[in-house]
Amino acid sequence: MYSEKFQASLAAVEAARKNNIALEPERMTAEQKEDLLSAFHPDYKSDEFIALNVGPNKGEKVPVELAEILQAHSRISPDDINLENPDYETDVLIIGGGGAGASAAIEANEAGADVLIVTKLRMGDANTMMAEGGIQAADKPNDSPAIHFIDAFGGGHFAAKRDLLSKLVCDAPEAIQWLGNLGVEFDKDSDGTMITTHGGGTSRKRMHAAKDYSGAEIMRTLRDEVINRNIPVVDFTAAIELILDDDGKAAGAVLMNMETKEILVAKAKTVVIATGGAGRMHYQGFPTSNHYGATADGLVLGYRAGAKLLYQETLQYHPTGTAHPVQIFGALVTEKVRSLGAKLVNVHGEVFMHPLETRDVTAASIIRECTERKNGIKTDNGYGVWLDTPMIEEIGGEGTIEARIPAMMRMFEKYGIDIRKEPILVYPTLHYQNGGLDITPDCMTTNIPNLFAAGEVVGGIHGKNRLMGNSLLDIIVFGRSAGKNAARVSKETVVGKLTLEHIKKFDNELKSAGIETSSVSPKLLPNYTNQKDI
Repeated sequence: MYSEKFQASLAAVEAARKNNIALEPERMTAEQKEDLLSAFHPDYKSDEFIALNVGPNKGEKVPVELAEILQAHSRISPDDINLENPDYETDVLIIGGGGAGASAAIEANEAGADVLIVTKLRMGDANTMMAEGGIQAADKPNDSPAIHFIDAFGGGHFAAKRDLLSKLVCDAPEAIQWLGNLGVEFDKDSDGTMITTHGGGTSRKRMHAAKDYSGAEIMRTLRDEVINRNIPVVDFTAAIELILDDDGKAAGAVLMNMETKEILVAKAKTVVIATGGAGRMHYQGFPTSNHYGATADGLVLGYRAGAKLLYQETLQYHPTGTAHPVQIFGALVTEKVRSLGAKLVNVHGEVFMHPLETRDVTAASIIRECTERKNGIKTDNGYGVWLDTPMIEEIGGEGTIEARIPAMMRMFEKYGIDIRKEPILVYPTLHYQNGGLDITPDCMTTNIPNLFAAGEVVGGIHGKNRLMGNSLLDIIVFGRSAGKNAARVSKETVVGKLTLEHIKKFDNELKSAGIETSSVSPKLLPNYTNQKDI
């Protein structure tokens, strides 16, 4: 139940509901979208960004919080690390235990390579596990990879690398088949046909889901496959520095046990970075939907070694993070809620936008409604707008919510809110790292041989904004590709003398640029002991 301060607004929402269900808001024109984004989207706030002074992206802007860790010192002194007797030796070293890392490990193992996964938390502690709404693939008669490409290319502001996006959409149907064969339980009709729905910015129903815990179901299956294949996993162990050989090839990583702080060395013929996103950096003070370890580690590891970043200044703020109650502030409210029929309404019960605009446009619209238009609902954490979930059962009939989004229903039920009868309060939450390491279609970074990357740590696949369902697809398509190609290249590789000279080179760059800092990176975990640090 909501407190008394929300009751007048709730009454307005309820009174307008039947009319709002029938209301068909107009979609914005391209010009209207651009004006909206430039005025209200966080990526356009110039004072929240700074130009880098060192590294391959010198002169390009990044969020101020990211600049601090990209232009920080290493956690180690190169001369203190013994590279002559590595603690681990493998063909393919995979850094990260989420969906991309697991997919890479499975395919590298399938290709006959020796594989080692290192992850700073546990296997599966990743944003993959927290993804709810679904995974896109054009596998219905009225759809095609070409249409999927057009939707995603436009949704990403025509900035995606065409070869990467082409691979994403063309490999999508097989990715669904691969997951199904591994055991993922997708939602199906009684005749076995996949149930698909719309997402924001899609022109076809191509969202495949497992209720509203799609990522958890996918991660469960991938983790089981890694275990079944006896692929070794070193958990609670973070990669804190890449190792190169004297030819400049990626050749392993320096590791740190997160509990004992013991330093270890892993030697490898190829390395796959699959460390995920950056939500726990809390850019611009936003809450986040991300898991605890999402602190941009892969960007730091790659950048200090010389890997180029792409679109590192772009983030995705999911439009519907939980704004109330405070206990789940920032938690994801899946876009599937809107694809099932719920609309966004303001304090007066008015629908103020089309419910299935792209995520950046929707987030900016909500921010505008709460700031310039002053039509938001005051909460303990700021402001929000209503997402009118009872519309779902008005449209789809009683039981629709429990059948299609049961996890969402239970999350709010814990706090006395029945989303079948009451709307929920939402506001944008930091969700996805659009930018990241620049890669070629075989998943190798553009300027470090034998260094591969997959998943959210990569930039360029989605352009400057990602459509719902393309992240779970991304980790499968590019995770699999990274594993296959890393295994292939490992068979042709002779590792030279191991070196950490790039750390000294980077420190010299910092000194030459006049950067004096006490910061060390990667950050590894967020710090919630001091409010200014988040």
